[in-house]
Amino acid sequence: MMMMLMEGTTISVNDIYGDQWFKVRGKMLSLRDRRVLFDVADNPLVTFQHKLLTAHRRWIAYRGDSTDENDVLFTVRQSSLIQVTSDSKTKLEVFMAHNMAKEGNGVCDFYVKGSCCETSCDIFIGGTKTMIAQMHRSQSFFSAYLGKDNFTMSIRPNVDYAFIVSLVVILEEINSERKRQELVIKSCGLFG
Repeated sequence: MMMMLMEGTTISVNDIYGDQWFKVRGKMLSLRDRRVLFDVADNPLVTFQHKLLTAHRRWIAYRGDSTDENDVLFTVRQSSLIQVTSDSKTKLEVFMAHNMAKEGNGVCDFYVKGSCCETSCDIFIGGTKTMIAQMHRSQSFFSAYLGKDNFTMSIRPNVDYAFIVSLVVILEEINSERKRQELVIKSCGLFG
């Protein structure tokens, strides 16, 4: 079991004993919403960033602090072009680097199913119902007031923790982007 605390652009990932395993830092003024996952010794493990000008919301994850095409680990995209309202479930498809050529076929290596209210998600092996991880948001009034989000993650044995943490952070970024778009739509009076 892992605990994840999001505060602004910094995320801390700890085990149930409070020992830090990872931290995620974001760039404040990043056009691509770049994030870097570090181990406790401050070594960059994974860099992930939003890919601009794509039909599906798409993120690319790279090895270490690289953003070179030769260091791509995996890509994440929304399974559907239209996932606009907050009551719809977010569904993501994950393609490992060796499988990216099949991305157009929808044959993903893993998939993520978020809940309606963005309070949880389940991560599965592609094409199966085999769950490898779960995330649950546990937010109190006090943490909401302070702008902090708390998550608990259950990850099956032999599953890469850094991979799962990266997917959960990307899911949260996609959900945050969708909320910002909903605010713009509502403020323009386009819907309801």
